[in-house]
Amino acid sequence: MFFAAYPIHPPRNAQLCSLRWSSKHMKLLQLSAFREVMLTGTVSGAAAMLGRSQSAVSRILVSLEEELGVKLFARRRGQIMPTEISYQLLDEIERAYNSFDSLASAASRLAKKGGGHLQISVMPALGITFVPLALQRFAKIYPNVRVSVDVRMSREIEERAVAQSIDFGLAELPLKRTGVEVDLFSESAYVSIVRSDHLLARGDAITVEQLRDETVISWPSFNRARQLLDHAFHSINASVKATHETNFSITAFEMVRCGLGIAIIDPYTAHYAAREAVAVLPFEPKLAFQVGIIRPSSKPQTEAARSLISIMAEMRDEIGLK
Repeated sequence: MFFAAYPIHPPRNAQLCSLRWSSKHMKLLQLSAFREVMLTGTVSGAAAMLGRSQSAVSRILVSLEEELGVKLFARRRGQIMPTEISYQLLDEIERAYNSFDSLASAASRLAKKGGGHLQISVMPALGITFVPLALQRFAKIYPNVRVSVDVRMSREIEERAVAQSIDFGLAELPLKRTGVEVDLFSESAYVSIVRSDHLLARGDAITVEQLRDETVISWPSFNRARQLLDHAFHSINASVKATHETNFSITAFEMVRCGLGIAIIDPYTAHYAAREAVAVLPFEPKLAFQVGIIRPSSKPQTEAARSLISIMAEMRDEIGLK
């Protein structure tokens, strides 16, 4: 039995219908037969794909219509035409098949040694260079693990951990919310960035007093670094003289290179950024830069996650930022 050619897409005015059926009564063979008829365009084509006779496929379609309590095909002069409900049902079946494919892929990855998927969120200071270099080492140990790196601001990482949507995160401390587990990853200090041809580049450090009359590339008011910097300036009865601000250390670094001012940035960015025409010096008073490993409180940590954190800790020690 054949049916006439039908449009690939359902009519635009198709209305959603309520079907009288329960999924536990649906048989996989019925859905497979219906899907193959819709995709091949003929009952004979579906029969060939399923390894059954045309009459058997026709009976399966009738049984599916009876079970659903709706007409899926209009029969005219020996031909059948899909109804609007057929297109809607096909959409649902395709979504189910895609879900099965996704599950199969996940099962295949897990079956391989070290397979799986890690989802991590990291602050920009570590997400630009530090984490990619860590993943380079990690991939040699776990080549089959897929890693998703979401670079976000610390407060957003905290929110993702509370929502249990990541395996772990690297964010600046302190945190403001509960419901997560936190371990100190590194405790260092912000550093000064100045052009090499600036007079202050000749010293061993840059003090807040020396910045009194300098143009400083600042941070947005909500940023912890800005709050620490403001406090340092208030201690000498001065305020930050800023014509530019940014929430990324690497952007501040490049602004310094362009001669737009002096910046106080995190030590990770300062370590990995190119040093041409820029000097990196300690800043006094010391402004603490603390990074924490944030984990969802009710999500067990995988072997792969523990390994990645261990690699990051090794790299942190190598560059002297314990």
